[in-house]
Parts: sequence; C-alpha cells; structure tokens
Amino acid sequence: MTKQTQRAECTKGVEWDRCYAQRTQRVTSSAIREILKITQQPEIISFAGGLPASEFFLAHELEAACHHVLSNEAQKALQYGVTEGYPPLKAYLVDKMRKYGIVAEEDNILITNGSQQALDLVGRIFIDSGDVVLIEAPTYLGALQAWNIYGPRYVTVPLDDEGMRVDQLENILKQEPVKFIYVLPNFHNPAGVTLSLERRKKLVEIAARHKVFVVEDDPYGELRFEGEDLPPLVTLDGSVLYLSTFSKILSPGMRLGWITAPKEVINKLVQAKQGADLHTSTFVQMVANDICRRDLLHPHVLKLRQIYKERRDTMLASMEKYFPPGVRWTRPQGGLFLWVTLPEHVDTTEFLKVAVEEKVAFVPGPAFYPDGRGRNCMRLSFSNVTPQVIEEGIRRLGQALVREFG
Repeated sequence: MTKQTQRAECTKGVEWDRCYAQRTQRVTSSAIREILKITQQPEIISFAGGLPASEFFLAHELEAACHHVLSNEAQKALQYGVTEGYPPLKAYLVDKMRKYGIVAEEDNILITNGSQQALDLVGRIFIDSGDVVLIEAPTYLGALQAWNIYGPRYVTVPLDDEGMRVDQLENILKQEPVKFIYVLPNFHNPAGVTLSLERRKKLVEIAARHKVFVVEDDPYGELRFEGEDLPPLVTLDGSVLYLSTFSKILSPGMRLGWITAPKEVINKLVQAKQGADLHTSTFVQMVANDICRRDLLHPHVLKLRQIYKERRDTMLASMEKYFPPGVRWTRPQGGLFLWVTLPEHVDTTEFLKVAVEEKVAFVPGPAFYPDGRGRNCMRLSFSNVTPQVIEEGIRRLGQALVREFG
C-alpha cells in the first residue's frame, strides 16, 4: 500500500461536513474570485476585477528598494516585528494623512495585511452574532465576506449620485440598534459615486447624536482625477475608524494597509491581529517605507490619475456609442469602477453567460448586496485595460446587450 493510499484510508472515516464550525455556513466564495477564473482565458476582455494597471507597477524601484533593505538592514527586515507595525512607516503615514486633514499619532495606527485584514479585525472585535451593521446598498463585497462569518444582521441605505442617502439614517437609527455604519465615501466600490460634503457632515452628525461609530473605508481616495478633494469623515468627527491601503497606489501583491483609530481601539485590534498573524511582514513594510521616503510614491500616484482618467473617459464614450437605449451608468470622479443599471427584466447573473459568449466579463450586481438585490446591475472596472481594449470590450458588451434586449 502506498503512502498516498494509507493517508486516504486514515481520513476515510472523517465526515468533514459535520466537523466544520456552524459559522462557516455563513461563508461563501467571492463572486469576483470565481469570475476571475473565467477571465484567465486569453481571449476574454475582463472588466471584472478591480485590478490596478499592472504595467505601471514600480517594479524596478521596488527591486532597488529590496536590494537596499537587504543590503543595509537584513537582520531587522527578516526578523519578527512588532504587531503594531514598522515605526518609520507609521511615522510616514502620520505625515501623509495630515495632508488630508487627518490628525493622528503613531499610536493611532495599526499596519495590516491590506485593508481587507483591517475589515476582518473590525469584525472580530465589534460584531457579535445578531448585531446590526448599517451598510450602503450596494456595498463592497469584501466587507460582506469579511463580516458574514461573525453573523451580523445588515440594514441597508440606498445610494444615489451623491453617495449614501443620509436623509434615511435618522429613522433607521431610531428603529434599529445599529452597532456601526460602514461607508465608502470616495469613488465607491462598486458604484463609483462620491459622498457629497453636505452629506458627510450630516452623516457624522447623525451618527454622533445616536452614539454610533463609523467605519470609513478609503482605498481609492488618492485616485481623484476630477474635482476637488473632500474632507475624510474622520476629520469631521472623532468616532470614525479610518481604513486605507497601499494596494491601489503601490501594489496589491504587497498586501499592505492600515487602520487609524482611537488608542483604546487600536489596542483591541492589536490583540486580535496577534492571534491572526502576529504582525504584517517586516520586510514588506521596510520596502514600502523606502519607496515612500525616497518620494517615489507621490509622482507615481499623479501618473496613475492621468492613466485612469483616460481609461474612464474611453469607457464612458464607448458606452455612449455602443450601449442600447434604456441603460444607465454612473460617472466616477476617480477610482477604478462605474456602475451600470439595466432594465429591470434583465438578470445580470444570467446575462454574464451571454457576455462571455461575446468574450467579455463583468461582475453581476447581486454580489454587492447582502440579500441578492441588484439583479439588473453590474460593475465595470476600467483600471487594468488599455483604452483600445476598453473600446473593443464595450463594443462586445453592447453587442451582448442588443442580443439580450432582443
């Protein structure tokens, strides 16, 4: 009997489905991760994943930073580090956020493995089964995936072109025991809209009056290529946890993000992170810090703004040219996404099959709702596709829509 056969015999008696914790029943695969399997086919033009433009990654600069770190501080870079994060990088973030009006000290910052881990840690320390979390509808599906395992009950507020409909908050907070409010104020994922200044002020005012804190998720705020910067919610009220990331401006593969919060909250988050992974890679933090300290990141962000503006403009113009009447879409001022609304009779989950036949892919709307709504909506990403390919992809998608509309 081979070793492989022996292992199979040893595990044959275990009924794994009976062994999983009950909370795993609330866990599902990411819709985008599943769609990305389709887009691995070279002939498919994908508007599905929110991928940064990979051809513009700072590969040579990162190579030089790795060499510098390993040549000068290898023992520190390759050793265990403190859970809170690499202090020089945290000091850089203090200065970086101050430019946007965010006043914080190093003790207010926890470095995480992408802002996705920050979302999970928020769920770990704040969400008990049955707690009410107020979210936008639609919302970032990664937040839903991070929190579903903790068993919250979601209450939703719709969006329009100015972001969350904060005029509906008061009644909801009077009726529901909301634990916290989750919002993406800048270039919303998936909707692409931005929360107006008036609504930002109203949101934090209402939340403070009801003693509810806000989780502000801001991965795209630096990618504004039109209009004026608006103040982060955390600058308007102290009861806001602020999340951001290097994924969209440096590299998602480095898995580097951070959360800014009151010190007592950071302490709890640190305890949760210690149980998860001890600390974020010291080496990665030191490499990112080297890039930032040599002032390579800011000009790179300015370049990305120009690139993404051109790609957004190409997508908007192509949709005007190729989409049939009855289709509506948002016009983002920054970020990576826009949101398309089709006539109510169209089910985008089924329509995706038609689109794939035309060799183009997107993410269907229901992935961004906790209750399966948004069936006639879809998210398109313009960030990781060249203008020429964007036009061809939108032409194919328009062709699929004509087929769907009959």
